[in-house]
Amino acid sequence: MRTHNLILGCVFAMFAELCFVGMGSLVKLLSENLPSQNVLFFRNLFGLLILLPLIFKLGIKTLKSDNLKWHFLRSLSGVSAMYCFFYALSELPLADAMLLKISAPLFIPVIALIWLSEHISLRAITAIMIGFLGVILVIKPTGTMHIASLAGLMGGALAALAKVTIRRMSASEPTSRIVFYFGLISLTISTIPMFWYWVNPNSNEWMLLILLGGCGTLGQLFLTKAYLLAPASRIAPFTYSSILFAAIIGLVFWGEIITLLTVTGALLIIVAGIIILREKTN
Repeated sequence: MRTHNLILGCVFAMFAELCFVGMGSLVKLLSENLPSQNVLFFRNLFGLLILLPLIFKLGIKTLKSDNLKWHFLRSLSGVSAMYCFFYALSELPLADAMLLKISAPLFIPVIALIWLSEHISLRAITAIMIGFLGVILVIKPTGTMHIASLAGLMGGALAALAKVTIRRMSASEPTSRIVFYFGLISLTISTIPMFWYWVNPNSNEWMLLILLGGCGTLGQLFLTKAYLLAPASRIAPFTYSSILFAAIIGLVFWGEIITLLTVTGALLIIVAGIIILREKTN
């Protein structure tokens, strides 16, 4: 793999996490009045609508695929992860929910090793451990066990499966096709609970839901591109950047103070990224 692709993959992953932090903040806000099932449905609906102009520009023929089973697996695992994450966001503090979300990189190397036979060096393992330590320092979790915490952790495992599935399809599937099928299948799945959980949003909530769909779709595009450019085990540590973004957004919009632990954790995350970038391709 070229170093250029690895760097680009890491940059795309960080942009994706920034979008997901924005999405998580909107989910937390919307879940105060709307069921999480409604929020997820509208995230998928508006996300797909936002993506349609790109699909029309590229041409309908770009949707033809011989890997529908992998698209279904990626979509099923991805939407299940979102259900878990959205529920965790509605029940837990934003910081705790984000910590559980970014547990996905801890599962990715194992899945990638078993399924894709991707080599994981000791240096990469060390980098992941350093990054996770940084996350712990930034989040300062309370350690309180809650069913939503278990749901969030399950969401991390399912998200890891979705991300490795993207890597499995990388040889033949472009970013736009992967994200389109994810949006279509996810919307189909998330429509079913609407028969039991429908609540009419107000005018402000409609605007936030549209923005939510935009953040989610853009994040998916960036993340898919990242995993097409580089192996899952190399990208994984950079998904920790979501915690740093969450700390900054919390300071700007909610007046949350960035502590010394947060700064220390951020430095550890950066060190983890440098280790991965300096690692030689095997």
